[in-house]
Amino acid sequence: MSDGTTRLDPDAAAGLIPNLVTQAELNEFEARNILLAEIWASSRLSEKDDILVYSNVIKLHRRMFNMTWKWAGKLRRYDTNIGVSSFAIQQRLLQLCDNIRFRIQVDQSRLVEIAADFHYELVAIHAFPNGNGRHARLATDLLLLQHGEPRFSWGRALGVDNDVRRERYIQALRLADIGDFNALYAFVVS
Repeated sequence: MSDGTTRLDPDAAAGLIPNLVTQAELNEFEARNILLAEIWASSRLSEKDDILVYSNVIKLHRRMFNMTWKWAGKLRRYDTNIGVSSFAIQQRLLQLCDNIRFRIQVDQSRLVEIAADFHYELVAIHAFPNGNGRHARLATDLLLLQHGEPRFSWGRALGVDNDVRRERYIQALRLADIGDFNALYAFVVS
């Protein structure tokens, strides 16, 4: 069965709001939900409603998935093989927002690097049951836009298909896991 016709696992689909049957339907529905969230965020999150406020980080995830998943905007309540312990998520998000805000105040000339670090930390915290990478990418793009910088290209200029681009993105994150952020810094602007 191709990915587009793969039926959703009943356990995984338990939190769905719409009645969807296949992975392709879910992907399409989530994409529309995320597009609406981008439109909302572009008009709503400004310097006044900055993405570096904990409640706005949560609100963004809720808006990205609020028509798709019942758990949209709710922090993960269980431990997984990736991400911080569930009990530490809120504190880590609060610290991340404060740290990134401070770093930007100290040296805004390094905004590209700081934004990539923000993205990496959001992914590493893995705050939500699902959608963490997409949430982190949109939150990072909003951070850049709020400071007058263009969104990251997220590897689109590499001229490779989505599967290859995704693999390079994951490789860059894995290198960052061991302290080498160079591939991530290059990927986000390529």
